[in-house]
Amino acid sequence: MSTPTTHTENFEAAAAGASTDVAAFEERHKGLVGRFHEVLHSTPAIVPLIVLVAATLIFGLVLGHKFFSPFALTLILQQVQIVGVLAAAQTLIILTAGIDLSVGALAVLCSVIMGQFTFRYGLPPHLAVVCGLAIGTAIGGINGWLVSRVKLPPFIVTLGMWQIVLAANYLYSANETIRSQDIEQQAPFLQYLGNTVKFGGATLTFGVLLMLILVLVLAYALRSTAWGRHVYAVGDDPEAAELAGVNVHNTLMSVYMLVGFICGLAGWVMIGRYGSVSPSATTGVIGNIQSITAVVIGGISLFGGRGSILGAFFGALIVGVFELGLRMAGANPQWTFLLIGALIIGAVAVDQWIRKVSA
Repeated sequence: MSTPTTHTENFEAAAAGASTDVAAFEERHKGLVGRFHEVLHSTPAIVPLIVLVAATLIFGLVLGHKFFSPFALTLILQQVQIVGVLAAAQTLIILTAGIDLSVGALAVLCSVIMGQFTFRYGLPPHLAVVCGLAIGTAIGGINGWLVSRVKLPPFIVTLGMWQIVLAANYLYSANETIRSQDIEQQAPFLQYLGNTVKFGGATLTFGVLLMLILVLVLAYALRSTAWGRHVYAVGDDPEAAELAGVNVHNTLMSVYMLVGFICGLAGWVMIGRYGSVSPSATTGVIGNIQSITAVVIGGISLFGGRGSILGAFFGALIVGVFELGLRMAGANPQWTFLLIGALIIGAVAVDQWIRKVSA
């Protein structure tokens, strides 16, 4: 009887002589434009940084040393501190592929609550600030719930909330402005973020320092934490994020509630910046557009899932540089709107180009 022939030894011999090279894709040669695009795709904040540096140098060459003085440069930071905080809030919403038209009005409402709770109800100023922050967070939570659970478009939700909050500002305060002198005498803590600190020849307010700390903390959270990765994932593709185990509802709720809290901080910064509390502050109407402008110029994609909060900060600084530079040059203020409008269109065009080439 013959023994069955096995091919095990033949297989082992063939495997022993096989190549150990790992499969690899042939690397495609990239030209200068290709490498530049790759850098922009991985670091979108580079474009607004380049624009910021170029604008600063141009105005510096035209205006001379007075533009590069510590006073002028720190004045830019003081002018953009409110917009910078609102832009940080707007960034979080746009990264989730949404948009928030209520951030400016919500900041004004929080400032009104802080003032009215102090002067109408006699609450200690620090407790009134906490109440303002809490109410801002709650309103942000309502926006998040309507977007996440009810599945309403963020544009519609925040457009409606903008109108509601604007009306609430006037109805609740009876259109009453709390004067700066009264706040300074009876509740100076409300103006705390308007206090200044000197660094060499530069003078910074605590509101500016708050803006800088907020941007750095959010930049770290978005880049180096699981929550930040979830925010990008939800903005890029919520269905794929959910299949990957991301709790889309909780992520959206956390984003909108955090945005409400940041709007409360912006309201507190407003009191420090202006000294008074007014329900008719222009931030309630134009703060939304200013924050979106800073975000778009900052290279953050309106389609969600791509961008850096540092870019939004650079975008706010670009607006501040143009406004101060043109004002110091004695130019017509309408040139500021013209140049900012051109930058907005250019920023969106660059974003579309990056997406098209990377697709």
